[in-house]
Amino acid sequence: MYSEILRATGTYTDAEVALFEEAVATRHVNRNEVILHKGQVSQSIYYLLSGSVYQYEQVFELDQKIIDLRVQNEWFFDYQSLISQRPSETYIQAFTNCDLLELSLDTVHYLTGRSIAFLQLNKVLEGASERLRFFDQSMTPAEKYAFILKNRPRLIQAFPLKMISSYLKLTPETLSRVRKSIMKTTIS
Repeated sequence: MYSEILRATGTYTDAEVALFEEAVATRHVNRNEVILHKGQVSQSIYYLLSGSVYQYEQVFELDQKIIDLRVQNEWFFDYQSLISQRPSETYIQAFTNCDLLELSLDTVHYLTGRSIAFLQLNKVLEGASERLRFFDQSMTPAEKYAFILKNRPRLIQAFPLKMISSYLKLTPETLSRVRKSIMKTTIS
């Protein structure tokens, strides 16, 4: 299992995979448990072995603006806080019970000190810029939803449409219209 997770970021020897397995921490997180609080400085990157998590900004007392959605076999972290080492502006919370791997910055530094092959873990950080490019593009609501359907369809199964619409920066009504339109197109 660890070898597939690690080798998805690059090429590693069996000894490097064993070193990773020894250094990484496993953690269970209960549903609704906050993994990173607003104001905390992010010190880790995580890999979801099972479950789903979401990152959000608390806009009003009961209103959340969804920043990111993650499901099983995906990496997640607060990019801004981790890179700048400043307090987080957002929360990361378990949507379901989760099992995850946690790689602290100290562990990453330890691993790269033992082998420069671990610099390939930077691919995990590059994944965060993918989301920024996604929302920087001027995509129509239909294009955004089609992108999710094609590239991350498990989000549709894991999260309610209200959260997906917030993630896509759409109103729930707009998302509903887009979904109806796509369904009509695929049925015709």
